[in-house]
Amino acid sequence: MGKFVITTRANGEFQFNLKAGNGQTILTSEGYSTKSACTNGIESVKTNSQDDSKYDKKESSSGKPYFNLKAGNGQIIGASEMYESTSARDNGIASVKTNAPDATTEDQTV
Repeated sequence: MGKFVITTRANGEFQFNLKAGNGQTILTSEGYSTKSACTNGIESVKTNSQDDSKYDKKESSSGKPYFNLKAGNGQIIGASEMYESTSARDNGIASVKTNAPDATTEDQTV
């Protein structure tokens, strides 16, 4: 089962990573100024991860596929790693859809 891991960035902002059951990071959040905003971001991922229209499939300037997960208001709530192929990116999306809804939360900031 997946889990959300809350950490603190060097600049003091909070962020979360969604990790698959094998420990691989499949989604990384933006930076949040408060832990409660970060927790709200996790809830938004759980809610929006099941809606295919919330995934924005992109390609980096170096040609690597990746995706962003957007909230109902269109704001990006998580970004994937860079993948080697579009099929690997699509597998990443499937992994978010599988892992996010029931993922536990591990707070490493306490």
